[in-house]
Amino acid sequence: MNTDLLSREAESISLLLSLLTEDDFYVRYYTLQLLTALLTNSPQRLQEAILTIPRGITRLMDMLMDREVIRNEALLLLTHLTCEAEEIQKIVVFEGAFEKIFSIIKEEGGSDGGVVVQDCLELLNNLLRKNASNQVLLRETIGLDSLISILKLRGSGYTFTQQKTINLLSALETINLLIKVGSDADPGKDLNKQTNKRTLIQKKLLDYLLMLSVESQWAPVAVRCAALRCIGDLIAGDSKNCDVLSSKFLGEEPQVEPALNSILRIILRTSSMQEFIAADFVFKSFCEKNADGQSMLASTLIPQPYSMNYAPLEEDVNMSFGSMLLHGLTLGENDGDLEVCGRAASVLSHVLKDNLHCKDRVLRIRIEAPVPSLGAPEPLMHRMVKYLALASSMKSKDGKSRSSENSYIQEYILKLLVTWLADCPAAVHCFLDARPHLTYLLELVSNLSETVCVRDLAAVVLGECVIYNKSSDSAKDAFAIVDMMSQKIGLSSYFLMFDEMQKSFAFANIESSLNLKSFTRSSAASMEDIADSDNNDLSEQKNMDHPILSSILDSYFVNLVKGLEADIREQIVEAFSHPKVQVAVVPAELEQKMGESDGEYIRRLKAFLEKQCSEIQDLLSRNASLAEDLARTGGGSNSQSEQRVSGSSDKVQINALSRDLQETSKRLEMLKAEKAEVESEARKNRTLAEKMEADLRSLSGAYNSLEQSNIEQEKQVKALKSGAPSTFLDLEAIKAEAREEAQKESEGELNDLLVCLGQEQSKVDRLSARLLELGEDVDKLLEGVGDDVGNVEDDEDDEGTE
Repeated sequence: MNTDLLSREAESISLLLSLLTEDDFYVRYYTLQLLTALLTNSPQRLQEAILTIPRGITRLMDMLMDREVIRNEALLLLTHLTCEAEEIQKIVVFEGAFEKIFSIIKEEGGSDGGVVVQDCLELLNNLLRKNASNQVLLRETIGLDSLISILKLRGSGYTFTQQKTINLLSALETINLLIKVGSDADPGKDLNKQTNKRTLIQKKLLDYLLMLSVESQWAPVAVRCAALRCIGDLIAGDSKNCDVLSSKFLGEEPQVEPALNSILRIILRTSSMQEFIAADFVFKSFCEKNADGQSMLASTLIPQPYSMNYAPLEEDVNMSFGSMLLHGLTLGENDGDLEVCGRAASVLSHVLKDNLHCKDRVLRIRIEAPVPSLGAPEPLMHRMVKYLALASSMKSKDGKSRSSENSYIQEYILKLLVTWLADCPAAVHCFLDARPHLTYLLELVSNLSETVCVRDLAAVVLGECVIYNKSSDSAKDAFAIVDMMSQKIGLSSYFLMFDEMQKSFAFANIESSLNLKSFTRSSAASMEDIADSDNNDLSEQKNMDHPILSSILDSYFVNLVKGLEADIREQIVEAFSHPKVQVAVVPAELEQKMGESDGEYIRRLKAFLEKQCSEIQDLLSRNASLAEDLARTGGGSNSQSEQRVSGSSDKVQINALSRDLQETSKRLEMLKAEKAEVESEARKNRTLAEKMEADLRSLSGAYNSLEQSNIEQEKQVKALKSGAPSTFLDLEAIKAEAREEAQKESEGELNDLLVCLGQEQSKVDRLSARLLELGEDVDKLLEGVGDDVGNVEDDEDDEGTE
């Protein structure tokens, strides 16, 4: 509350910033501490207040050039101030933050420095996090050499104190911010990240990362893991950077080996689960969208003699990459060796991902039996299935659940099988060559003692044996496998596994858990927390929330499984809708009877075939409906899968629907034609009716006029016969009426004349009065006025008499 009250007034913050210009050391020191406390309690409000104050941030930046104590407090203040504030970050960078930060780091001794270096790197990370413009400024102004130099190990002892470890982790976090591409990054940011990667590769960053992660085995596990993750991010999606990594060699003569071999050795030997996950991430990034790199690694997969295959891991120094990988895949059958086999299976799955050439090449690999006289060499895939069964039997033999252990052998081998069989019919054929494989897979799917992940992945492998099955053998084709699934598991239970898999935490959380931890003063409490962070994290995780399981079920693999689920549902519905063709016995009804004519025989055959076709259509419809109901069992959380399943059912009913549509269309056309005819006839009848009505009105008028004339004629005849005068010849009455009208008109005209005279007389009177006022003689002026009129009238009378 006190913080809100103080930070609410902009004048208060302005006053505090003005105190930074005071000469008194303690005034500046305690002012910085007060501002830091305010930022800790109310960051957003104080950030807004400082932005509104002129030269507010400039005053804070000036404190970096003050005495050491003031400078350190200013670093803490700026770290809090720039957290998630893009506008402030840009202003701080404009004020020369990068130059000052790296100057302080160099002054403090780089990674060997104290907590001040950590504060500088934390401020630097705030300025670069999700801010592409600041990253461009760093790259284009002072460059990335100063950052890379922090990772350079100094001295001969290579001692790692707690603070040095934190400093290195913070610097690696900075590298990660510059190169890691997020899932929601736009093309502009991706281009900036690619430019950062190329620049860092040119500055030999890869050499320093390999030194920290591979060659410096005395470095803390957290540093090695962070460096390996940075290597993975540095080469991800960039084939040129992958080529640079594949060309690197580590060690000293005569123990020089490729860097990829050294990273593979870490995977096979390390006791740290986090280090294994980080090293595995390097191969995942190397093989993703890098077909040439995958082919290069697969070309080294050459089987070794039995004595070499079962040699201890310590003797693999001079092996090639492929030989070392096969050595790990076929090391032995005890618990520890199976753990190595699971890790090697993870690497092999990256090599085979989306690469049919590599899949076919690995399919041709044959592994010698422990005793050659007891059996011929077997395919590598068969050995993997054998180890899968061994891992399950060892767990059941111990009677312990693997939820408390860090072993995921079955999951890694099943992931390898899912990746290997995907879109590869040859791999499916190889898997089904051994009959026990399918039987074991059915038992694994239905074994409730296994984890959800194991049963679900086994179900996916079983589904791949259906959708990528090109076998012509009736005992191993897709329909036979679907039939076995229906008998051993039940299709409803099988489809429920996909729904259970989609709802599980591991499949819902497809984001990788390989993000670097941001180290601050509060999070880096002790060296023990850093050194043992991987073991503590793993022991506290639940079974479905395990970091190793998250690395197995990465976003690519989860999306692959979701796509396979939809195809599996559709293919099973298709198998039920179109069962395989079998040779049928010819019924006796098809034979021609004795004495039966050809016409009767043909009619009887036609009726028999129609009946058989009707029964077949009914069976197909029932099968499709059954398959669709089974595919939808459990709700079906995947909408795409539901659509594809419903599409398969529509294929069965499409013929009937088409026939109904055609019949309805024909009937509709007939109704339209009938409607047009009726409308045309109605228009003709309406026109004829209107014409007849007009003729009737005309005849009625003529009839009425004739009847009226007839009545008048009859009246005249009667009048003439009686001797009475005709009513229409009364001339005297007409004359009298005319005289009355003329008299009325003359009276009207006379009245109008009298009105005009009255008006004229009033005008004369007014004019006479006005003239009298003006002193004129009115009578004199009016003399002779009427004489002219009288003369004119006399002249007219004379002309009339003449």
